[in-house]
Amino acid sequence: MTQKKGKSTLRIRFHDCDPFNHLNNGRYIDYFMNAREDHLRETFGFNIYQHAMKTGESWVVFQNQIAYLAPALLNEEVIIQSHLIEWGDKNATVEMQMWDKSKTALKSLLWSKSVHYNVKLKHPISHGEAIKKQFNLGEDTKKIDFSFDERIIQIKKEGYLPA
Repeated sequence: MTQKKGKSTLRIRFHDCDPFNHLNNGRYIDYFMNAREDHLRETFGFNIYQHAMKTGESWVVFQNQIAYLAPALLNEEVIIQSHLIEWGDKNATVEMQMWDKSKTALKSLLWSKSVHYNVKLKHPISHGEAIKKQFNLGEDTKKIDFSFDERIIQIKKEGYLPA
């Protein structure tokens, strides 16, 4: 089952850049996470903060893998896409991509792995039927059969990375 992709266009801001006018490495994750929040709201009608306040449940990130493939430059418009690539009873992995405005060059790739968590109980919990329905998960589990590094090689073969 293919997940819907969220898509946003953002501008790289001065205060987020290093002295070379490149987006600072630490700020990529901020851009990705803000875009993902927007994608959940716009693509799935899901407000993660309202959900957390109502249910006491959310997702806690336990691992990020990021590749910086081409610089994102000061004042440049970039496209960020995100989609769920793997999920299980309690876990989820989201792939996020940052592209140039023409969507011909991939600037960065992020895999963010999280666990569904109950703040009151202070431990991971299963995704309930409402979450599965909200995100059209269908099957109980989806596993990817390639690594992060293999994904980058795949993208390179597709011609989306600088030479």
